[in-house]
Amino acid sequence: MNNSNGKLLEKLACVLVFLMAALQGAYAIFSYVDPAGFSLVRGTELFSLADSDWVQIYASRTLFVALIIGYLLYLKNYQVLAWAALFGTVMPITDAYLAYEAQAENKVVIKHIATVTYLAVTFVVLNLVVKSKSKSKRDQANPVQDSSVNSSI
Repeated sequence: MNNSNGKLLEKLACVLVFLMAALQGAYAIFSYVDPAGFSLVRGTELFSLADSDWVQIYASRTLFVALIIGYLLYLKNYQVLAWAALFGTVMPITDAYLAYEAQAENKVVIKHIATVTYLAVTFVVLNLVVKSKSKSKRDQANPVQDSSVNSSI
C-alpha cells in the first residue's frame, strides 16, 4: 500500500472511531437526561420510572467508554482501538438480543445489528492501518539497496 493510500486509510479509521466515540457520548448524555426515552430508543422499555437510575448507571459507563475511545484515538493507538471495536461487538449483540426478547420493533433490532457491522468494519480498517504503519516502519528501517551498486562487486 503506498503512502497516500495509507494516509487515506488512517483518516477513514479516525473518522470511524471518532463517530463511534461521539455516538457513545451522545448516548451517555441522552440516557442520563431522559432515561425513559432512551430505554425506548434502545428497545427495552422501563416498566417503572423508579428504575431510571439503572439507565443513568448505564450512562456513566457509556461516557467512560466514550472518553477512553476518544483518548486512545488522540494517542493514535490503532491496535488497541481495533481490539476495542471487535470486543465492543458484545454490547450491540446483547442489545439486539434483549430488544428482540422485549419484542421491540424490528428497526430497533436491525439498528443493533448494523452497529455490530459498523464495529466489524472499523476493526478491519484499523487492522489495515496497523499493518500499513508496521510495513512503513520496516521499510524505513531496511531501505532497499540499489542493485546497480552491488553489481560492481
